[in-house]
Amino acid sequence: MSNEKNVLFTIFGGTGDLAQRKLYPSLFRLYKKGNLNEHFAVIGTARRPWSDEHYREVVKETIQSLNPTAKEAEEFADHFYYQSHDVNDSTHYQTLKELADKLDEKYQINGNRVYYLAMAPQFFGTIVTHLKSEKIVTETGFNRLIIEKPFGADYQSAFDLNQQIRQVFPEQDIFRIDHYLGKEMIQNISAIRFANNIFESQWNNRYIDNIQITFGESLGVEDRGGYYDHSGALKDMVQNHILQVVALLAMEPPVAFSEKEIRTEKIKALKAVRIYNEDEVKENFVRGQYAAGELDGQTFKAYRDEDKVDEHSETETFVAGKFTIDNFRWSGVPFYIRTGKRLTEKGTRINVVFKQVPVNVFKTSVDEACEETNLPPNVLTIYIQPTEGFSLSLNGKEVGQGFDTEPIKLAFRNSAEMVENSPEAYEKLLLDSLNGDGTNFSHWEEVAQSWHIVDVIRKTWDQIQPDFPNYNAGSMGPDEAFELLEKDGFEWIWQPDHWYRERGKLN
Repeated sequence: MSNEKNVLFTIFGGTGDLAQRKLYPSLFRLYKKGNLNEHFAVIGTARRPWSDEHYREVVKETIQSLNPTAKEAEEFADHFYYQSHDVNDSTHYQTLKELADKLDEKYQINGNRVYYLAMAPQFFGTIVTHLKSEKIVTETGFNRLIIEKPFGADYQSAFDLNQQIRQVFPEQDIFRIDHYLGKEMIQNISAIRFANNIFESQWNNRYIDNIQITFGESLGVEDRGGYYDHSGALKDMVQNHILQVVALLAMEPPVAFSEKEIRTEKIKALKAVRIYNEDEVKENFVRGQYAAGELDGQTFKAYRDEDKVDEHSETETFVAGKFTIDNFRWSGVPFYIRTGKRLTEKGTRINVVFKQVPVNVFKTSVDEACEETNLPPNVLTIYIQPTEGFSLSLNGKEVGQGFDTEPIKLAFRNSAEMVENSPEAYEKLLLDSLNGDGTNFSHWEEVAQSWHIVDVIRKTWDQIQPDFPNYNAGSMGPDEAFELLEKDGFEWIWQPDHWYRERGKLN
């Protein structure tokens, strides 16, 4: 049975960075695997006055790292067509419809269409409205809409946008993309939990002390200063990526591993996340902005000196916080999160920290009971990037006389070759959308609840003048991020070696 999909992609923003870095290479991988073959076409639209020939040369350039043969590259690129387009001009949509209908017939696509909005979110509503009014949406086949983040700037704008889109597309045909949900180890969270009784039986407040989620970036804002300065880390990372991970970690076991059942449990988990009042926000969330700094002999400029950033910017480049989940499973277990730019190391990982044994029987004498007798905690670590895998830290006996203990790590990492050859997140998500599978996309109710959670944090911060900058580029964030855990009697499990050296804790 063939896995080939008959489909016409229309990519709004077809000349942009996302299309060139992610979408075209991912489409080529699907083409090589036979998911796309003869019966597909791509229309790229943007303001630039490109020709089909120039567009195809650009597409061929974007796939060079995948080492296509000249014949493969040529045959793949021949399926691409360019339409110069003003998203506000109805006549341009009429031209687009004519091209789409012509390609539908040429490639025998049977009316199956995917519309990918790879451009600024303020145009989403306009584009979708025109797709309907100019009858580009077909009456035969499927019509699916893929939307990049951000979906709104707060709950109200997200709600208004959703209402506008739902006039044209039903919820099951709206695919709000979060590329982290396509990553191998994010999808592995469910396998680790639900396929291993050793973890699922202890995945609750009786055995887990706290959970820590770190999304660290060593880069600054690069060429995204204009966008980032109006967004900040809270909206750019916490509202979507981080809360999606929280939902996967906190959800109850689904009745079946299906799109509907997983979505139901994720929504319930997000609805159990406590929405803080202003005082609780001040107590449980901290923000930061990087100053100039140095690491390994390399100097970095301050955020306010970055290109297209306001020199007096109050935009946060770092967020750390504690989420509380009000249900029977997680009552009393803090979910600590942090994300930031220009940190010491790039690294995304989850640390599940298990509770101590009730009594440390290995202390050497009763007289030492007043001394620090805690053993290092057992920690399950899920590595998401740049390496992929997981580890479990246990306490074992040191070799030799006596019963001194030492931490031992059981670790598995996917090989560099496997990581290199595994499907890229966008490839997986594009194929999911072709199959009509929304499991790894964000449902409206998830988006709505995430905005409810984040809006109160944003509103509280907007009323307080921040003391920025408050951490050096190349560090692991402001001191308040460490104090956040210390006041609860915890500490961040993962710190890069540099952090320990600075504090004299590592030789």
